[in-house]
Amino acid sequence: MNAIYLRRQLQIKQQLKAQQIDNLLVFGFENIRYLSGFSGNAAYLLITPANNYLITDYRYFERAKEESYHCEVICRDRDNQTLGECIKQLLPTGATGFDAAYVTVPVWQEIHSQLPHLEISPVLGLIEAQRASKDEWEINCIRKAAAIADIALADVLKQVSLGVTEKELATELDYKMKKLGSDGVSFETILLFAKRSALPHGKPGDTKLHHQDLVLIDFGAVVNGYRSDMTRTYVFGEPTTQQQHMFDTVLSAQQAALGEVKAGVDCKYLNSCSEQVLFSAGYQDYAGKGLGHGVGLFLHEVPFINSKTDYTLRLRMSLP
Repeated sequence: MNAIYLRRQLQIKQQLKAQQIDNLLVFGFENIRYLSGFSGNAAYLLITPANNYLITDYRYFERAKEESYHCEVICRDRDNQTLGECIKQLLPTGATGFDAAYVTVPVWQEIHSQLPHLEISPVLGLIEAQRASKDEWEINCIRKAAAIADIALADVLKQVSLGVTEKELATELDYKMKKLGSDGVSFETILLFAKRSALPHGKPGDTKLHHQDLVLIDFGAVVNGYRSDMTRTYVFGEPTTQQQHMFDTVLSAQQAALGEVKAGVDCKYLNSCSEQVLFSAGYQDYAGKGLGHGVGLFLHEVPFINSKTDYTLRLRMSLP
């Protein structure tokens, strides 16, 4: 693991140097975890040419020392030292960037008030772009998360019966994933019946299962912070002709896109491959706004596959 984090840190420093940035303040928890190994949610990472400082407090100090790699862990006394004062003591002179997408205005205003003498500018997407191509350890984590979700689902499907509620099955699915070793759930499990299965992000409730209901399950597991994400659709009992046609059409759209997946392919093109199948079957008014997205420490991360974004598939990008 030492070599993995050292490589990541060196890579980000090389990118900073290429953009003539000396120091970087990192606020996003997932970005901090990617660069340091620390999995908590009360920390700030300062990257300088000579050092990496992981700033936390007494609650996470020992954990941060245990989990982090190639970082000097700083325990800030929150009662007597502001975050800005702490950063000021550690931050060398030079052009400084900050992880602008993950810091609130009040927090940044307090930090910036302590650093009036420095040239500071927002940095967007730099770490996320590096995270897009996964190393072998990351790929294995995502594979394990997907495998846990698969096994849990297979077990829960045995409990599907007339009259069971959405909430009951969703609870069982979450429990099975955790029992199999998941850190938690990748996101709040979506498990819906009948008409409610049309809700892309509906919340499981007390709706009971009836014959020929559609069953939508959208869920994922987590291993070392890396997430899986899968959607499955079933019919309880024999499907109607319309239900079978819908299923076959969506499957064909998925396969049309999967058949074109390879390094160098434009993501807009992949999206169009699936859209052509859906549109030709008359589902143009019901198709979603995009085909898919990458997974990793974020549930939704680069690459995004839709008709608007400009991404090209690269080796080791992860798709759910």
